Amino acid sequence: MVNLILSALLVCFGAQAFANPIGDVEGTVVGVVDGDTLDVSTGTVAYRVRLAAIDAPERSQAFGQRAKQELAAMVHGRRVSLRCSKQERRPEGQRSREICTVFSGGMDINLSLVSLGWAWHYKAYAREQSSADRNAYEAAEASARASARGLWGDRNVVAPWAYRRDLSKGVRE
Repeated sequence: MVNLILSALLVCFGAQAFANPIGDVEGTVVGVVDGDTLDVSTGTVAYRVRLAAIDAPERSQAFGQRAKQELAAMVHGRRVSLRCSKQERRPEGQRSREICTVFSGGMDINLSLVSLGWAWHYKAYAREQSSADRNAYEAAEASARASARGLWGDRNVVAPWAYRRDLSKGVRE
């Protein structure tokens, strides 16, 4: 009977741990899904991580593969610290993602991608950032645009949210 109760408690507490944001965690990047999504392992738990406050081109979009390569060059196989604020709600059957700011070697990787011109500051979620972070991300994007770094070298670059919207309407292939 004691084993049954302990098993039930573990199941309840385990489910609770995955239902809430994970907070601050350290782990190793074991996979780069695209320009703003990583797989991170703590050694006991694996997390799918969506980089907070940025949006990189989709894999099938212009610069999508390049954004993924740049992110991989920064973090793949490396230890990272995650500051996670929430868990993304996903449709049934899709793996949930933690929404996190990723740090490696003291560097804000999310901000670095924006600064290098491989991602947008995702202004739809800017209100979730501190004012200092919001200002830094806005300045990084403005600087990348002005210097034509990364994807900003293309005058016809399409924001990922517009690309996804057009895909859902059947405008793009």
